[in-house]
Amino acid sequence: MPAIDKDVFAKLTALGIPFSTVEHKAVFTVEEGRDMIGKIPGLFCKNLFLKDKKDKLWLVVMPAEKRANLNRLEKSIGSARLSFGKPELLLDVLGITPGSVSPFALLNDFSRRVTVVLDKDMMEVPLATYHPLRNTASTSLKPSDLLKFIKSLSYAPRIVDCGEWVEEMLGA
Repeated sequence: MPAIDKDVFAKLTALGIPFSTVEHKAVFTVEEGRDMIGKIPGLFCKNLFLKDKKDKLWLVVMPAEKRANLNRLEKSIGSARLSFGKPELLLDVLGITPGSVSPFALLNDFSRRVTVVLDKDMMEVPLATYHPLRNTASTSLKPSDLLKFIKSLSYAPRIVDCGEWVEEMLGA
């Protein structure tokens, strides 16, 4: 049975990682969550579940205000022709549905099929926010603690620049 939010919270607590969670309306896209900025602490992040032409799976975690540059990302991580993974594959591998993609879903990757990629800019902020396996809540923690969580699951995440900041999203 796939992990649920309580399993995420238990793992974070067992690792001694402080976190806070805020309940909210269901959010399926970055755009739908715009009205929550300022109400939930931390940098809002998005998660891309990707597959390359060799069927290697990738979970890319990056600030919501950045646009992924898949061509550049392919070169940075040594993959070729990235595309979005199908919802059925997401459910099979990470035990979640679109809209709830999160680095916490790595709890459900029992075969360790996914390679984790973390955006370098996200790693430099004091606090970041991710869904706790459901899109009706957001959990905030230090990016260094997210890294601790991911490493505790035997992953060796890659930290790269995943894209460009989008000016219109930043209010510039």
